[in-house]
Amino acid sequence: MIKLLKYLKPYLKYAVAAPLFLFVEVILELQQPRLMGDIVDIGILSRDMDFVFATGLKMIAFALIMSAGGLGCMYFSSKTSQLFGKDIRDAMFENIQTFSFSDIDKFQTASLVTRLTNDVTQIQQLVMMGLRMMIRAPLLATGGFLMAARLNLKLSAVLAAALLILTFFIVIIMRSAFPLFSMIQQKLDKVNSVMRENLSGIRVIKAFVRSDYEKKRFASANNELTNAGIKAGNIMALTFPIMIIVMNFTTVAVLWLGGYLAGAGEIEVGKILAFINYTTQILFSFLMLAFMFVFISRAYASVARINDVLSYKSSMQNPENPVKDEITEGCIEFKNVFFKYNDGDKDDDKYELRGINLKIKPGETIAILGETGSGKSTLVNLIPRLYDATSGQVLIDGRDVRSYDIETLRAGIGVVPQDTVLFSGTVAENIRWGNPDAREDEIKQYAQISQASEFLDTLPGGYNTVIGQRGIGLSGGQRQRIAIARAIIKKPKILILDDSTSAVDVMTEVKIQQGFREKLSGCTWVIIAQRISTALDADRIIVLKDGAIAEQGTHSELIAQGGIYYDIYKSQLGTEGI
Repeated sequence: MIKLLKYLKPYLKYAVAAPLFLFVEVILELQQPRLMGDIVDIGILSRDMDFVFATGLKMIAFALIMSAGGLGCMYFSSKTSQLFGKDIRDAMFENIQTFSFSDIDKFQTASLVTRLTNDVTQIQQLVMMGLRMMIRAPLLATGGFLMAARLNLKLSAVLAAALLILTFFIVIIMRSAFPLFSMIQQKLDKVNSVMRENLSGIRVIKAFVRSDYEKKRFASANNELTNAGIKAGNIMALTFPIMIIVMNFTTVAVLWLGGYLAGAGEIEVGKILAFINYTTQILFSFLMLAFMFVFISRAYASVARINDVLSYKSSMQNPENPVKDEITEGCIEFKNVFFKYNDGDKDDDKYELRGINLKIKPGETIAILGETGSGKSTLVNLIPRLYDATSGQVLIDGRDVRSYDIETLRAGIGVVPQDTVLFSGTVAENIRWGNPDAREDEIKQYAQISQASEFLDTLPGGYNTVIGQRGIGLSGGQRQRIAIARAIIKKPKILILDDSTSAVDVMTEVKIQQGFREKLSGCTWVIIAQRISTALDADRIIVLKDGAIAEQGTHSELIAQGGIYYDIYKSQLGTEGI
């Protein structure tokens, strides 16, 4: 928690104001039992009704001031906690934006969502309740004990013994509960993971009639979370009955000993009444502390998870003196590149790419083919440095991509990923992701190149049509064409198309390629293709197998070799035209 206190510093004035208001409330609350005792001992026993009336008015005035103090404390503690949580969420989100793909894989998306939401909420509650209960309870307990001790030391000894017994039980309960709260957050991660997968894949679930299976999977994760919560709840539920038992026994002991002392003339009846009220205040303040320890136990697990994100340094950092020169040529070179997703894995069989040596000239069009899992997407992800090569070098315009400023590097590269992702908003806003300063006529121009204008011009809202998250409401081909427009409006020197026309018909694909040649001359293309028709006109075709280059050459050269490419061609288009 100490590491997070810097986010509290800007709101220190609110954090200080809350306990100041609280201090006023507690001081006046501690006067109430004493005044009540005076009413009994001085007013009622001496039948001085003026004293009773005056003291009663004083108690009412104190109660009103206490209410104002409580409201002030609640206002400032709430404001502090909300602003504190906002800044932590901002800091976490900002740091997550620096994460590489491998970093995201390490934390897992569902876990990051939980940390940004539920975990931050936990520490917000801790701050809010800490500024109120964590300060109020010790003040009330300490002040109450001192006020009770002034009334009678013998009765205070009974109270001290009760507090020791209560403290012992609270410590035992907290030690048992803490591991369970860490488990609850982990189970919540799992629930979020299942829920996120279901919401994003709802159409697939319905298409394959797997709703029953997914319900069972969610129920399993939900039951695990529920069971962990019940275990923690059962342990924490012991706090209140133990507190009540100790309070009742203490009250009985105080009454018994107080009656004996009153009979001996060592204490007045009003003071016994006041002492019992102080005892109640003290024991309830211990109950508040017990509940605070519950929040601390649960929030401590959240604090650790938040600190993991905030303190994590991305595995992909800018060099000390990064190259900020724009990509001007678009030359790409792979020098003996090996890659595996888990660098710590010593098993050589885990390499996704093996000994890749490849040079792509400026303005050249390269098509990459290969069976599923051959490393096609992995290879192109190394170009914009979405991953770093495990060994070897990836060069752009003669410079290692790791020497570039990351933003400068990616600004010169357009990427249309295999999984087409659009964002909620208008079509124009989605295309402007590639160039925030793009004019309306430019948006239309590049939508025309990608053949997106073909269907956008027919929509009632045109380019201002609002689409749902991930492009809900559009077909796969329509989403791909918008994604292509988004990439090419950057006017990149390197364009990576990762199977980005798989949902587009062949005629539309031909039109898109013609538009590229006319409007994007000089741009280096790297195309991952599943269809042979996509690769036919490429300057060179690369065939990957098991993470290595198995064949490369022009269409005619590879057909003449009669190897893997020949087999792919024959399986898709037959022997006609060979």
